[in-house]
Amino acid sequence: MNPVVLATVFGIVFVGELPDKTMFASLLLAARGRVLLVWLGVAAAFVVHVAIAVTVGGVLFTLLPHRLVQGVVALMFLVGALMAYRDTGEEDDEIADDTGYRFDGMRTIVTAFVVIFIAEWGDLTQILTANLAARYDNAIEVGIAATAALWAVAAIAMVAGKAMRRLPVSLVRKATAVVLVILAALVGVEAITGMHLVV
Repeated sequence: MNPVVLATVFGIVFVGELPDKTMFASLLLAARGRVLLVWLGVAAAFVVHVAIAVTVGGVLFTLLPHRLVQGVVALMFLVGALMAYRDTGEEDDEIADDTGYRFDGMRTIVTAFVVIFIAEWGDLTQILTANLAARYDNAIEVGIAATAALWAVAAIAMVAGKAMRRLPVSLVRKATAVVLVILAALVGVEAITGMHLVV
């Protein structure tokens, strides 16, 4: 293992992910679900994306039109916004109770996985990871460092999301919907115009 490669990749990916749309999506998911379960889903999605980035990422990015990827991401954010706004009071009570076992645990993990998996396609950090793997010609070390960086940012998002639970759940729900609509609009404009508005 080359500590210089590990440190360089970790730093680049960590900084690249901090202002990223998937970081904000992770934060909002953590505000609404059990933190550990959300993190597991997010972490699993990042592992898959890093694996794709260090192996076939470069090929996929050239084959799939970036605007098509952005359009799908925008649609996913819009659907998420509608779902957040239409949540019922029963689910709000369930979310507020963060103790004990609940049957919906796997659903929380799968939801977090799907949201991040879709949102991360063609993302800055995925492209960075693919480029770094090609630059250093070392998929394993780049993959390990990139995954660790993404997991670290996800952990920060979980802490921030848990802190948001002190707010009224209805307010968090509405704020989630508004943020997701804004992200959908920004990514949608990117898909239509080709301009780079969000990372």
